[in-house]
Amino acid sequence: MLSHAQSCLEAGLAALKQGNYYTAIANLEPLAKNQNQDKICLQAQVGLVMSYARIGEISKAITLCQNLIANSNPQVQEWATLALEHLHKYKNQQKKPRKSNTRLLTSSNPAQQQPQTAYVGADGNTIIKPVSIYWRNARRAKVWQPLSKPNIIPSRLLALFTFIALFLTCREMLKLSFGLINQILYQLPYLEPIQILYRDPSYLILGLFVILMVLSPWLLDWLLTRFSAQEELSKEKLNSYSRETPRVLQRACQQRHWPTPQLRILPISAPIIISYGNLPRTARITVSQGLLEQLADDEISAIYALSLGQVGRWDFGVMSLVLLVTLPFYRLYQQVSVWGNQHQGKIWRWPGTIFAAVNYIIWCLFTGTALLNSRLRLYHSDATAAEITGNPNGLIRALLKISIGVAHDISLKEQTCWQLESLNILSPVAYQHSISLGSTAGHLPFESFFKWENFQPYRQWFTINSCHPAMGDRIERLCQIARHWHLDTELYQTKPSQPILIQPQAFCLQIAPWLGIPLGIVFAGLTWLIWQTAYTIHLLDLKWIYDNWSFVSGFMLIGFSIGTVIRINALFPDITPVNIQKDENFTSLLANPAILPIDSIKVRFTGKLLGRPGIGNCLAQDLILQSSLGLIKLNHIPWLGKSFNHQDLIGKQITVTGWLRRGATAWIDIQSLETQGGKKINSPHVIWSTVIALVAQIWGAYIMLTGS
Repeated sequence: MLSHAQSCLEAGLAALKQGNYYTAIANLEPLAKNQNQDKICLQAQVGLVMSYARIGEISKAITLCQNLIANSNPQVQEWATLALEHLHKYKNQQKKPRKSNTRLLTSSNPAQQQPQTAYVGADGNTIIKPVSIYWRNARRAKVWQPLSKPNIIPSRLLALFTFIALFLTCREMLKLSFGLINQILYQLPYLEPIQILYRDPSYLILGLFVILMVLSPWLLDWLLTRFSAQEELSKEKLNSYSRETPRVLQRACQQRHWPTPQLRILPISAPIIISYGNLPRTARITVSQGLLEQLADDEISAIYALSLGQVGRWDFGVMSLVLLVTLPFYRLYQQVSVWGNQHQGKIWRWPGTIFAAVNYIIWCLFTGTALLNSRLRLYHSDATAAEITGNPNGLIRALLKISIGVAHDISLKEQTCWQLESLNILSPVAYQHSISLGSTAGHLPFESFFKWENFQPYRQWFTINSCHPAMGDRIERLCQIARHWHLDTELYQTKPSQPILIQPQAFCLQIAPWLGIPLGIVFAGLTWLIWQTAYTIHLLDLKWIYDNWSFVSGFMLIGFSIGTVIRINALFPDITPVNIQKDENFTSLLANPAILPIDSIKVRFTGKLLGRPGIGNCLAQDLILQSSLGLIKLNHIPWLGKSFNHQDLIGKQITVTGWLRRGATAWIDIQSLETQGGKKINSPHVIWSTVIALVAQIWGAYIMLTGS
């Protein structure tokens, strides 16, 4: 009987997490009345309170909360008191008269507080812990002035730069591949190198890119339909989730003399939206089922307007080309990973692992060519969406709810779904940033989380390797638009009472390896002058070296090596039981706007290890710690020759020891992973940093001494 009750409880809680509230109620109501099983009864009652609240049965939820307050468990009493307070506020808010904005828009959301619940996993020994997020639902503009038009020349130059970067990367990759093929053929008996592979492939790649850009809408349609089950989204279905969106799309397109973009949908629970094509008349907007279900009417409209703001720009076709070039490599990585996990034999494991890793690295390289373009175009898209809808606050809520939905999807699936990563370059929200932001929502106010992104003096330097701007920066710009239109803002960010002072030496130490490169160039110039002078006065003849300017690259490598060595001790300080931070300090560490990654906060956190199993995680690209206060990305360097590896620990309770770093995203550089059973994996960050420095030093010295 106990096993049946436990299974019903698990089914009810799972339905609650998935948003199937009536199913949850059907499973939980019988258990909530069974007083013989206190633990299950309590969990069922808590789940019922949430379910009743979400379907509008506020009175029933209040009655249950009043019963829970009388419980002897102080944790239950605290939770019930807080929930009851919020339920009463929500009930009183519902009684207020609602006004509709009909002057320019015929649909809007009334200003009210709505609870959205994030979940931390429960086990048989603890009660489920709900975390409620209450939205201010700041109003939208009834009438608004157009925003100033941005200068389009920089964005067009950036689009051209992205195209050139992608072209050069593809060309060098192809030349490397052709060279390896011919080298292998040359070494084999009875075979000769293929002469055509020695030719410059530039014109071939350029012609191929032009063809791909022309056909990109239809080729991406096929790829997304074939591998992600993309379907057409009817206007009737879209209208059932958001009546405002079809009208906004039609009005905005008519003003620009565009046809309405073709609408598509992905049947996945993670919230995501992308737009692709080459011209306004070939534009497509693809949304996930999860986004439609998790956002409100005006928020869906705002996020569609953001996607529409990307149409018609020069980078619209270029970014579609980047996606078209990268998707096949990611698909190969995905397919080989799935296939390799199904065939666990050692004969196939290593070839599959190598092939999957190579394709993933190529995907990263090609995606990296569009990082700057992807990051900067979102500022324009945000402003355009606010101007189209007059609703910057709705867009703020949409971006935050997408982050929460992404984090919840990762927690539920216990890994990052393929679509989130492969389509990340076109998504309005970075899934990496959502991991901590979305999972700590409710534990940490958004304003506190964004203090680092709003006030850290060197914050812009840490988005260089990101394909999205810092969320706090984007939301602050949207708040400025709201204030420009005399609106209250969804978030109220307050400036620190004291200026945040960061010692320049700390930042210089942070970028020491990269600072060593220009310093190496300076020393190369000084050395050249010394050599030239020595040669002129017949003191020393090194003309055979300094006549070949490749020696400058040797100095650059040595400068990088010295900077890396200088930074190692600060980046990986010793961890002792005295100086270590525990789980309960997680959110306060994220809210500190004064820290840099070089501060290397020493932590020991306990939780569940999430990530892709097997070959799909061979490079440790998807390792996430799920703790009681949220999710955080883990950075691990795989170590060969071990009897077990990091993939073997996925899904288990572990203790992570390492260095917490706060940058554009938060992550932990792992020192060790340890299971409850005593199994332990070390991550050789210090060793690899030393190896990189040593290789750069030797290589640089070789170039300096040989001039080649």
